[in-house]
Amino acid sequence: MHNAKTIIENKDAFVAGLEKRGYTRDDAIFIFEFVRDSRDAVNEANSEIETKNHEIKVLSAKIGAFYKAGDKVSGDALKQDVATLKESISLLEVRANAVGDALNDRLATFPNLPLDSVPAGADEKANVLVRTVGVAPDMGFEPKQHFELGEELGGLDFESAGRISGSRFVVLRGAIAKLERALGQFMLDMAAKHGYEECQVPLLVRENAMFGTGQLPKFEEDLFKTTDGRYLIPTAEVSLTNLVADQIVETESLPQRFTALTPCFRSEAGSAGRDVRGILRQHQFNKVELVSIVKEEDGEAELERMLGAAEAVLQAFELPYRVMLLCGGDMGFSARKTYDIEVWLPGQKTYREISSCSYCGDFQARRMNARHKTRGQKGTEFVHTLNGSGVAVGRLLIAIMENYQNEDGTISVPTVLRPYLGGLELIQPK
Repeated sequence: MHNAKTIIENKDAFVAGLEKRGYTRDDAIFIFEFVRDSRDAVNEANSEIETKNHEIKVLSAKIGAFYKAGDKVSGDALKQDVATLKESISLLEVRANAVGDALNDRLATFPNLPLDSVPAGADEKANVLVRTVGVAPDMGFEPKQHFELGEELGGLDFESAGRISGSRFVVLRGAIAKLERALGQFMLDMAAKHGYEECQVPLLVRENAMFGTGQLPKFEEDLFKTTDGRYLIPTAEVSLTNLVADQIVETESLPQRFTALTPCFRSEAGSAGRDVRGILRQHQFNKVELVSIVKEEDGEAELERMLGAAEAVLQAFELPYRVMLLCGGDMGFSARKTYDIEVWLPGQKTYREISSCSYCGDFQARRMNARHKTRGQKGTEFVHTLNGSGVAVGRLLIAIMENYQNEDGTISVPTVLRPYLGGLELIQPK
């Protein structure tokens, strides 16, 4: 959430930030002028209200003096003037509130501003390769895609899911279901080693929680809403970050780090025709989320730390991957800086996103009113928030299936995962 005063005082930075986000300069300047003019209108109305309140105070003193002197006619006349001033104040308050509400509504729709280190660009074509880890292997045979492997092994049942729920759902069965469960448990253990506190959080949240992390109002079409006005979470980021909403935490307690393995629900609005085969883009999927609550000065360092925690998962499975720094136009709404991790999928012969780690600054904290305070000192500051996938369970399942497949269609179980599967070494057809 942006602060109008900060925008007005930092015009050049605000306009440049929106340009880096993909806005034209004319549009960015138009937005700035809207914010400035709206703020001026509110301030002007408040100034008039203050002036008229002072007039009422002066007149009230005169009224008392007239009545005390027995001059009721003069006193009553001034009382009418006071009533007129009060009516005028009421109209000014209505106008100021209307303009202020409209300004706040618009401020809630403007994306966070990128850090200076974020490259400019409109879309993923302008993203910057940070590093590549591992080498895409020569399988020695033509690798299959995960949905081919899963159907042949009897582990991905799209037909039953379609009958039950429609498209973009799947029933995992047998060893594949156990593999997916094991991956989630493995990632929670990895997150704990990196200092994240495991949580079990609500999957249904109120509107204010979605607003706090930036899903509302901009992305409502991608959410599932219940009949009582709650929303199914699209990511555990919503529940975990809102743990500090409307709170003043002790500065000495920071950083606070949370993790959760939850189902996530997305309508995938706007993705028609994309990744229709397989489980890469589902309405329901599991994900391990990482969330950090920190002081401002620790924000960027915490992003690198979070990225390392997500990378450690792929390194444990010796999966080839690359890290991309996203350009301004490709970042999420609430982010100031984002790294994507893309894992190699032999069946698709390409890298696909498996994790996204973002630093949001105080953008979400302002929407949630989440602050911190040092013991013994006056005043509070907004916390800074970060979130990341550590990682998407379904996408890691895809990566394991495709990278650990054998020519005969079986899948070798990674060594580090075997203790989670009772020593199982090979997934074969039923």
